[in-house]
Amino acid sequence: MAEQHRPHTGPSPAASPAFIAALRSGVRGASDFGAAARALTTMDASNYRRVPLGVLAPRDADDIAAALTVCREYGVPVVPRGGGTSIAGQATGTGLVLDLTRHLRTILDVDPTARTAVVQPGVILDDLRAAAAPHGLTFGPDPSTHSRCTLGGMIGNNSCGAHSVAWGTTADNVRDLSVVRYGGQALRLERGSGAGPAGVDALVAGHLALLRTGYPDLPRRISGYALDALLPEHPGGPDPVRAFCGSEGTLGVVTEATVRLVEAPRARALAVLGYADESAAAEAAPGLLPYGPLTVEGMAADLVREPAGLLPRGAAWLFVETGGATAAEARAHAERVLRAADAVDGAVVTDPAGQRALWRIREDAAGTATRMPDGSEAWPGWEDCAVPPARLGAYLRDFRALLAEHGLRGTPYGHFGDGCIHVRIDFDLTTDAGVARFRRFSEETADLVVAHGGSLSGEHGDGQARAELLPRMYGDELVALFGRFKDLWDPDGGLNPGMLARPDRLDANLRFSVLPKRPVDVEFGYPQDGGDFAGAVRRCVGVAKCRTQEASGAGVMCPSFRATGEEAHSTRGRARLLHEMLAGEVITDGWRSTEVRDALDLCLSCKGCRSDCPVGVDMATYKAEFLHHHYRGRLRPAAHYAMGRLPQWLRLARPFARPLNALARLRPLAALAKRLAGIAPERTIPVLATETYSRWLRRRQGRGTRILSSSRVVHLWADTFTEHLSPQVGRAAVRVLEEATGRTVLPPPVPGLCCGLTYVSTGQLDAARRVMRRTLDRLDLLPGQPLVVLEPSCAATLRTDLPELLPDDPRAAGLASAVRTFAQYLEEYAPDWTPPRLDRPAAGQTHCHQHAVLGDAAERRLRERLGLTGELSGGCCGLAGNFGFEKGHWEVSVACAEERLLPAVRAAEPGTELLADGFSCRTQLDQLAGRRARHLAEVIAEALPESAPGGGAPDPGR
Repeated sequence: MAEQHRPHTGPSPAASPAFIAALRSGVRGASDFGAAARALTTMDASNYRRVPLGVLAPRDADDIAAALTVCREYGVPVVPRGGGTSIAGQATGTGLVLDLTRHLRTILDVDPTARTAVVQPGVILDDLRAAAAPHGLTFGPDPSTHSRCTLGGMIGNNSCGAHSVAWGTTADNVRDLSVVRYGGQALRLERGSGAGPAGVDALVAGHLALLRTGYPDLPRRISGYALDALLPEHPGGPDPVRAFCGSEGTLGVVTEATVRLVEAPRARALAVLGYADESAAAEAAPGLLPYGPLTVEGMAADLVREPAGLLPRGAAWLFVETGGATAAEARAHAERVLRAADAVDGAVVTDPAGQRALWRIREDAAGTATRMPDGSEAWPGWEDCAVPPARLGAYLRDFRALLAEHGLRGTPYGHFGDGCIHVRIDFDLTTDAGVARFRRFSEETADLVVAHGGSLSGEHGDGQARAELLPRMYGDELVALFGRFKDLWDPDGGLNPGMLARPDRLDANLRFSVLPKRPVDVEFGYPQDGGDFAGAVRRCVGVAKCRTQEASGAGVMCPSFRATGEEAHSTRGRARLLHEMLAGEVITDGWRSTEVRDALDLCLSCKGCRSDCPVGVDMATYKAEFLHHHYRGRLRPAAHYAMGRLPQWLRLARPFARPLNALARLRPLAALAKRLAGIAPERTIPVLATETYSRWLRRRQGRGTRILSSSRVVHLWADTFTEHLSPQVGRAAVRVLEEATGRTVLPPPVPGLCCGLTYVSTGQLDAARRVMRRTLDRLDLLPGQPLVVLEPSCAATLRTDLPELLPDDPRAAGLASAVRTFAQYLEEYAPDWTPPRLDRPAAGQTHCHQHAVLGDAAERRLRERLGLTGELSGGCCGLAGNFGFEKGHWEVSVACAEERLLPAVRAAEPGTELLADGFSCRTQLDQLAGRRARHLAEVIAEALPESAPGGGAPDPGR
C-alpha cells in the first residue's frame, strides 16, 4: 500500500544550540525540543496552529524568571500554557511554551476566615474547588472545562462559566497577583496599588476621557485590555489586577495568585424551562435575574442529539439553578422561578443525578456542537460574543439570519443570563473559498455584535480569532492605546506575540491548511468521517475532557493519562501527534513515526473516548490503523505474534491443555515462555480449559436434543475467551438462556470462528479481515436472528470494527446489528421471565467496551431484578486484553486498576458478589487482588433450581 500523501511545508524552525544550552544551564525544570513535545503543543482548542521551538516545565517562580531572562537575551518568544483549552488560539505560539501544569499546581493556602486561597498558575480549577469545599466555599467562575482548566489560564482569559450571574468573572475574584515580565522582572499587583510598570500611570492619566467613554457597559465584556480598571475613580482606586486579567499572556506570566472564595450553597435545585424557540428563551432570561439565580443557561433543541427525559416540552430551554441552606429552600426558590417564568413547560429537578445528567448536556456542548446533526463538521471562530442581556433575543434573530445569508449553520447556546452566546459553525476551513467566507462572516458578525452594543468576546478572550476585529468595537484610537499599554509591559514584544495587540490575521495559521488535500489510504471505513482519516483525526477539537485526573461515574476516558499525567498519553495528545504526522512538518516520517508509536503504546484501546469524548474520537481504531501501517513489511514486537494471534495459538494448544498447564506452573519455563512472547514477567499465564465450551455443548447436544424450528434456538457466540479460557461462563449462559426462553442453544456451526479482536488491537488488519470474512462465510445466522455474545470486547468488535473494516460487505452490517449482550437478549426475548432473587450487594467492573460501544442499561435492569445492589466501577481494569500482558505495561496496568476497581473490591463488605463480564477484568482481579469475579450468567446459573435444563451448578471444567 502506498505511503500517505504529505504536503511539503518546508522545514520546521529549530531552537539554536546556544539558546538551549543557556536555558538548561539557568533553569531547573525540564525542557524538551524534540518533535513529540513540539507536536503536542502546536494547537489548543481553537482553529489555529503554530509550531513552537520547544516546551519548558518550570519548577517554580525562579525558573520562570530565569527562562524569561534567557528568552529575552536570545529573542525567543514565550507562550504561557495551562490546560491548553483556549478557543481563540492564545495557547499556541512559535517560541518557547511554558507548561505550567507539570509542577506549578500547588494550592499554597486556603483561608476560610478571609475566604481566600493562594494558588500557583497550574492549579486545576476542580482541585481548588475540592480544597475549598470542606469549608463550605468554592471558587465562583466555573467554565465547562473545570475538570482540566487551570487558574493561570482562567486569569489569562478572564474566564467566567455558568455561575457568573451570581459570582462574576475571574477578574472579579482575584485579589492580587505575582507576575514576571519578559526579561525576568517580578512584579506584585494588588488592588489599589500602582498600575504596574513605569509609564502606565501616565498613559492612563493622559487618556482619561477615552477610557471613561470607550467601553460598553456589559457583565461579560472580555475583549481587549481592561484599561478602564486603572481609572482613579475605580472603587478602591486603580486596579492593576483587573487590568491584567484577560491579557492572554501578553503582559506577564502569573506565578502566584490570591483568589476570592465564595460561600457554596448547601443545596441546589434546577428549574428547567421550555420555550417555543431560542429567542423566546433569550428574551425571558433577563426577567429571571431579579430572583437571584446562580445560573441562567440557555440552549436550543438542535444541540440536544439524544433524548433527555428530564427536558420539558419546548424547542429551547433555560436552565436556572438556585441555591439554599436546605434542599427545601433551594427547591422553593426554583419553584418561584418556575411560577414567574412565562414558559411553555417546566420542571424543577432536585435529584443530584438528574441535575448532573442535564448539566452534562450543557458542559459537553463545546465538543458536541462541533458536529452538526448530519455529521458535518462545525468549528469555533465566532465562539462567545456577548450583548446586553435585554438585547439577546433580537441579536439571536439577527445572528440566525446572518448565518442563513452566508449559507452557514450553527447551534447557539450559552450564558443567556449574561447575554453571552457560544456557537460552533460549519465553516469550510479547508478551501480558499471557505476561508474567505469565514473572514467575511466574521467581519459582518463583529459589526452585528457592535450594533447591539456587545463585546466580541464574552468569555474566552480575543486571541487570534477576534483581536483583528477590535477596532470595529473600540475604534482605532482605543486599540492604539492597547498597543502602547502592551509596549510598556513588554517593550521587546516577546510575550505571546500575535495576540491582542498587533494581532495576526484571523484567517492565518489555520490548523487545517497543513493536512493532506486528498484522502489518506487507510484500512478502516471511518463512516462518520466520510471515509477520511484526516477528518477523523481533526475530529479532536482540543477541549481536553480526556485530561481529567479522575474518572467520574461510569466514565472511562482516558485511563493512560490518569496513570501517567502526560499529555502524550491523553486522547487529545495522541490526536495531535497524528495530526502532525499527517502534516509532515514536525513529525516527518509518516506512518513510521516513533513519536506516534510511543504515544500510542500506552493506549489501552479501551474505546472510552468513543463514548466519553464529546466529539467521539475513537483512538482505539486510530491506534489499530497506525500499527497496521507502522509495522507493514517489518518485524513486529513479539507480543503481537503471541497475543495478537491468540485465537490461533489456543486452537493449536487445545489438545495439549493439561501438559501445557503443568509446564506453565514451572517458573523457569514460564519465565522463558513469557520472555519469548513479550509478556510482562510479573504476569501469570492463564490456565487453559481442558474441555472447550464448544466440545462440552456438542457432547451435551449429542444426548438426543432435537431442533424442530429455527425460531426455537439461541445462537450463542463461542468467543475465544469463553471457548478456551473460561468455558464455565458459556455453560452457565446456556443454562440460563434455555431456562429463561425455553429455546435450545446451538453449538457453533464451525469450530474456531473469531471476531478478529486480537488482530485488530495489534494492528494486524489484513489478518483481521481474513478472519472476519471467514466468520461471515461460515456463520449460519438467518436474517433477523440475534447473536448472543458473552465477552463484551468481542461483542464490541463485531458491532463496530467488523463493519468498519468490511464496509462494502452487507453481511458485516447485518451481523453487527444482530449482536446482543447476555442481558440484552434476556430483556428482548424473555421479558416475562422471573429471574431468581439474590438480594445481596454487588461490586466489580463494567467492561470499558461495554460502556463505550454496547451500553449497560440492560445489565443494570437485570441486576436490579436479581436484587443485586450497588454500582459497578467505571474506568478501566487496566488489563485491556493484550495491553496489560505486554512487557513494559505492568506499572500502567496496575495504576489503572488501582484507580477504581481494586479500591472498590477491597471496600466491599463480606458476601458481596463480584461481577465482571469481561475476561480481562476477571483476570486482573484474580492476579492483582486474588479475588474471583464472575460473569453475571454464572451468578444467575448458580441460583437456578437443580431441576432446570442442564441441571446442576457448572463445574470448573479445568
